Amino acid sequence: MAQDVQRPTERAKRLPRAVREKQILDAAVRVFSLHGYHSASMDEISDVAGVSKPMIYSYLGAKEDLFLHCIRREANRMLEAVQAGIRPDVPPDMQLWHGLRAFYGFVASHRESWVVLHRHAITVGGPFADEITDLRGKAIKLVGGLVVSAGARKGLAEQVEFSGEGLAAALVGAAESLADWWLDHTDVPDGVLASWLMNLAWLGFNDLVEGQLWRPREHEGEHGADQV
Repeated sequence: MAQDVQRPTERAKRLPRAVREKQILDAAVRVFSLHGYHSASMDEISDVAGVSKPMIYSYLGAKEDLFLHCIRREANRMLEAVQAGIRPDVPPDMQLWHGLRAFYGFVASHRESWVVLHRHAITVGGPFADEITDLRGKAIKLVGGLVVSAGARKGLAEQVEFSGEGLAAALVGAAESLADWWLDHTDVPDGVLASWLMNLAWLGFNDLVEGQLWRPREHEGEHGADQV
């Protein structure tokens, strides 16, 4: 049995199925975050959840199924938190700011969830990594919409649409990397993280939607690529 995970003092009885499943998933996320998918044991999850292994198998399936349930639940919770944090009544840059704060707030409050999603699920690969790819795609679509919306306000929708999705993918990747770095630097407030990323990314986005493009120079005083 695990020595470093808090467990119930006794096994609960006669709980509704939804409550029981939450109990199992909460325990599984804790154990998977500590040990990873391969090293985590169903015995430990059973002990932490305070239920029998046959009950886990009956409700949520074998270890692979249980891990997949954990990924899907935590991914949905994270995306819902970000969507809830975005305020549609403010300009696109402030929408992104609030979304980033909501994202880092979720990571701060659900550290174990982020470890399972960003470190373990991707490492194991297969259908687990596919779930993360799907989550990332939804996040890119969300951010891309903000970039295109900002461009439309400036009459540059077509230009911004050309690069909006790629830029959104870069921003989402940066946000994920910064969150992963934050796991080892938790003294930095979540609002500061959001500010760092806004200063890194949005200033460039703003130039784009204003029609101001940086272009590489082949030679001093000459411009290179025609399309950005």
